Amino acid sequence: MSDLLCDRFQQVVAQYTLRHKSILDILSKMQEAQARVQRAVAKAVTNCGCIQVRAAKQTLPAGVTMAELPSYLTSHLLGELCPECRETVEEELGQLFFYLTALCNTLDISLTDVLDKEQDKLCTLRYFSLT
Repeated sequence: MSDLLCDRFQQVVAQYTLRHKSILDILSKMQEAQARVQRAVAKAVTNCGCIQVRAAKQTLPAGVTMAELPSYLTSHLLGELCPECRETVEEELGQLFFYLTALCNTLDISLTDVLDKEQDKLCTLRYFSLT
C-alpha cells in the first residue's frame, strides 16, 4: 500500500469505528476476523475445491544457497481461488485490515510507519529475517 492509501484508510477507519471502540472489543474482533480468513480458505479447499492442499516435508538439496531457497520451497497449494472464493477471502481480509487499523488508531500508531519499518527490516535483513 502506498503511504497516502494507508493514511487515508487509517483516517476512514477512525471515522467509522463506533461500535468497537474499546481495545478489548478491537482485539477480540481482530481475532474473530483472522479466524474468518482461515475459515474462508478452508472452505475454498473443503466445500468448493477450487484449491487443494498437498503438503509434504520441504526437502532441500545439500549445498543450496539462501538465494536458491525460494525455487525449492512450495506453498503446498494447487489450483487457484475461484471468483466466489476469492471474493469471500478478500472480504474477510478487508475486515482483518479494518480491525488491525482500528488497533493502530487506538494505540496511536501509524499504519504507514509500521509498514515502512517492516519493509526496512526486510530489506536490511533480507533472507536472515526468515519470514
